[in-house]
Amino acid sequence: MRVMAQVSMIMVLDKCLGCHTCSVTCKQAWTNRAGTEYVWFNNVETRPGQGYPRRYEDQEKWKGGWVLNKRGRLELKSGNRFKKLFTLFASPVQPELSDYYEPWTYDYENLTSAPLGDDFPTARPKSLVTGEDTSIEWGPNWDDNLGGAHESGHLDPLVEKVRQQSEEKIKFEFERTFMFYLPRICEHCLNPSCMASCPSGAIYKREEDGIVLVDQNQCRGWRQCITGCPYKKIYFNHKSGKAEKCTFCYPRIEHGIPTVCAETCVGRMRYIGIFLYDADRVTEAASVPDEKQLYQAQLDIMLDPFDPDVIREATKQGIPDSWITAAQKSPVYKLAKEWKIALPLHPEYRTMPMVWYVPPLSPIIDLLKDQGHDAESQANLFGAIDSLRIPVEYLAELFTAGDTTILVNVLKKLAAMRAYMRDIALGGVGNEDIAREVGMTGAEMYEMYRLMALSKYEERYVIPPA
Repeated sequence: MRVMAQVSMIMVLDKCLGCHTCSVTCKQAWTNRAGTEYVWFNNVETRPGQGYPRRYEDQEKWKGGWVLNKRGRLELKSGNRFKKLFTLFASPVQPELSDYYEPWTYDYENLTSAPLGDDFPTARPKSLVTGEDTSIEWGPNWDDNLGGAHESGHLDPLVEKVRQQSEEKIKFEFERTFMFYLPRICEHCLNPSCMASCPSGAIYKREEDGIVLVDQNQCRGWRQCITGCPYKKIYFNHKSGKAEKCTFCYPRIEHGIPTVCAETCVGRMRYIGIFLYDADRVTEAASVPDEKQLYQAQLDIMLDPFDPDVIREATKQGIPDSWITAAQKSPVYKLAKEWKIALPLHPEYRTMPMVWYVPPLSPIIDLLKDQGHDAESQANLFGAIDSLRIPVEYLAELFTAGDTTILVNVLKKLAAMRAYMRDIALGGVGNEDIAREVGMTGAEMYEMYRLMALSKYEERYVIPPA
């Protein structure tokens, strides 16, 4: 057992407002330079939707992540070492600028400097790449709030997959659809395929906190990392000729301060803490043959920070006592390992992502309300979770490699928490039967509610200084 520490983030999707504050503050802090106009280390997607870049989840096209070869060993989906060697000088399998969007500004000067004439002057859109006049055809959040979903929603790769597995067609009419927000940053994976793809060895994972970074001095602009990353969270700066990615705001983390996106989050939906994990078992966990077992395999390598053997091995590996204490107080450990209500994004990519999500119950609640039912009733919620196949199957494709059983269990825990706390809020006492039905106690349910709804700043962000 080789114990290592990983700084991780969990986002509670029911609390996301879709305000994009995190995206704007991140961009102002990290990507407000020439060559990064189209780069969004943090972006907020509306789901169902194509995502950013468009259809990035279509790995049959983009070849991101890992697969198992004929011998059952991990291999980059984009090709093994020999293929990489012989195609070193070409990396054609990556999104083009049109898959992102052509960044633009407006010719504001024309509003004040245009000569006198019969017509009002206009500020025409100008490309930030070429400087020429351009037409605006797409943007980083073009389908925000399902805008245009009736025309482009069916292009979501997950919608296509659910449609293939279910005869029922997903509706994109305003009155009958469902939606939620999905903020995305780099996953800072335990088994990063971007790092394995880089011919220059410019991408590295820090031993002290697990943050994945790009050495700008080492990067030679091969762009193999863009192909290798299944989440497409590595970008190419066309001005510097270097790859750039989310840094998890490591200068702030080193001082015990949360990332910019977490600090400025209006909905307080982000939690940052420490995981202790067994580094010797990462490859084994990522090599599980059944994709639906990858979530549990990753959960199994996350270690109990209260276990004396784990503490002893962590100390032996040089992990400071302050980090072990932080791991014991970690909100992400409680959400992911203790209560098992947080899930990884696309575990089937086999990268072992470390930015997890508490899936949204709101699509189920909204559908119940629209039908005139009591959306806080445990019986109604449980029945809806079991019967509303489309939202559940879509979420399962996103978080559990299509395993609806795990997803249903998580949603039922969230539904049980709502019902349990409603009884208390109405002046009664918590119904222990509700908690027992989902394998929890009333005390655990109240603690889960308190962390997700009432937790203070220092409880949401447990980050030991470097």
